[in-house]
Amino acid sequence: MMMNSHAAELPQPASVWMTAAQAGGRLLPGVALAFGVAGLAYATRWTTGLTALSPMILAIVIGMAARNLFGMPALAGPGVAFSLRRILRLAIILLGLQLTFGQVAEVGVSGLAVIAATLVATFVFTIWLGRLLGVEARLAQLIAAGTSICGASAVIAANTVTRGSDEDVAYAVACVTVFGSIAMFLYPWLPGLLHLDPQAYGLWSGASIHEIAQVVAAAFQNGQESGEFGTIAKLSRVILLAPMVLALGFFAARRGEGGGDAPMPWFVLGFLALAALNSVFVIPAEAKAAVATATGFLLSVALAAMGLSADLRKLRAMGLRPLLLGLASFLFIAGFSLVLVKLAA
Repeated sequence: MMMNSHAAELPQPASVWMTAAQAGGRLLPGVALAFGVAGLAYATRWTTGLTALSPMILAIVIGMAARNLFGMPALAGPGVAFSLRRILRLAIILLGLQLTFGQVAEVGVSGLAVIAATLVATFVFTIWLGRLLGVEARLAQLIAAGTSICGASAVIAANTVTRGSDEDVAYAVACVTVFGSIAMFLYPWLPGLLHLDPQAYGLWSGASIHEIAQVVAAAFQNGQESGEFGTIAKLSRVILLAPMVLALGFFAARRGEGGGDAPMPWFVLGFLALAALNSVFVIPAEAKAAVATATGFLLSVALAAMGLSADLRKLRAMGLRPLLLGLASFLFIAGFSLVLVKLAA
């Protein structure tokens, strides 16, 4: 009889499938909405010719507009949250296939030293100035991550351990987008004025401009050599996303913000594993290009979900101080990295 009782307690295959189907049905409306917003962002970019704008940025703008003009149905909530967390982690893992440790080596010891020193100094400066300006600590950390590493991707990756509000993330993404875009248009006018050779200009672009797409746009304006070196320098900077997230998790635990335990971002290990795989094995260029396209789209889905979760009234309530922090952080990373590039030349 006891055996029959225990057998009755075991989950039956039919009930497991039914539970999975119910969970999938609960997530489907919100996931479909986030995918739809991301698709609309890509369509907007293609049809309007706004190719300088990342679809990730368009996705968060469209998502925020939809949320604040029309609201978001309660039915979509679980799927939007899933897109913001699970799909984001998958996209960051896939980012690893865009990097090899050989690319990092191409930058050279002095170039890597410039990138690492710029990243650390910018992060520390932004946190310090954020305290001075009275910007909430989590928001300051997100602005610091986005400015010092790789824009919107770093902001949403860092938030997996800082655990700021959706409005914090949206504000930080807006900051790094605005100032990264300014750098993208301004930098190509400066190499002659600042007496930077193609490699020095590429290193400066890669070490200081926020988004990968912005670096590519700015660096190639100065020629092929600057473009290629700037892209490699930026990818070398992106790989530091992993230790940065781990460090943020450690310090969050030290401050007692994770219930005493460090919120281990396991997806970072996946990111590093794929970078190592890409370094050891030759992956066909077509396959890597397809994965890169899919990664960009999944990041856009995550940012669409972020926009759909952001309340503009809460953003307005944060005031101008975080924007001033983003501006100061942008000016610092541009100036500090330029000095180091000059010294390393």
